[in-house]
Amino acid sequence: MANKESFTAEEWTTLLESVAVTGMAITAAAPSGIWGMLKEALAGGTLLASVKTDATANSLVKEAVSSLENKDERGEVQEALQKLFGGAKPSEIVPRALDVLRQAGAILDAKAGADAPAFKAFLNEIALKVAEASSEGGFLGIGGVQVSDEEKATLAQIADALGTSATA
Repeated sequence: MANKESFTAEEWTTLLESVAVTGMAITAAAPSGIWGMLKEALAGGTLLASVKTDATANSLVKEAVSSLENKDERGEVQEALQKLFGGAKPSEIVPRALDVLRQAGAILDAKAGADAPAFKAFLNEIALKVAEASSEGGFLGIGGVQVSDEEKATLAQIADALGTSATA
């Protein structure tokens, strides 16, 4: 069973980054205005919060969520994200996020053993929840679609980067 000690500090930070960039990639793929962005951020946050109380949640996933609540570890992740996305153009966000997810997938494959599929499934679940959080297109929420074509494409790219199957 993998845990934080199974990884180097740099690898652990990459795994924590992967949790953050998954939702960012979906939001960047099809920006839906301020309300849409808030709904998408809330969807990701709600999923993270639900892991804490889910008795069936994978222990590695729980440990990652717990680490993100730790001020020092969260600061390290924020610093890494600032380096990665600071000054990035909107068109660069998805490719940079996918790079982090490829790295995380490789780390999980190499070191997480039986916990790798559960962690990857968790990342795919974050992506799907964020994609479904806000209707795209239409006017004032009328006539839009739940998951846009751009979001569907990004869901597939995320799954590919992780070496899994797309969720939607």
